[in-house]
Amino acid sequence: QAHVEESGGGWAQPGGALRLTCIASGLTPYAVGWFRQAPEKEREFVQATLWHAHSTFTTSTTSGRFAISKDTALNAVYLQMNDLRPDDTGVYYCAATARPLAPVTTARAYDIWGQGTQVTVSS
Repeated sequence: QAHVEESGGGWAQPGGALRLTCIASGLTPYAVGWFRQAPEKEREFVQATLWHAHSTFTTSTTSGRFAISKDTALNAVYLQMNDLRPDDTGVYYCAATARPLAPVTTARAYDIWGQGTQVTVSS
């Protein structure tokens, strides 16, 4: 059965760094994305990558600080988060799709979601 699993969350001070890992199994994705949800806020897109192309997608709030990468041999997608800010705090979700029915920058594109990993940025 297809699923994805995140790891690597935790606590960091403002300006610090964390790296999240998403391992996909049971499918060959078309795209893998990272989303996050802060307390009392809607889930929002962070970054995404196509599995068989070099295309990546980002947001204005994470561009230049976060970087998505992949290792298809390991079925892994990484999210390197640098220069973390308190408003980066939230649960980070990995999501995958083999056949997106919407733009890969939207949650509607993904049908396989992980359980999420907590990221807390505070001093």
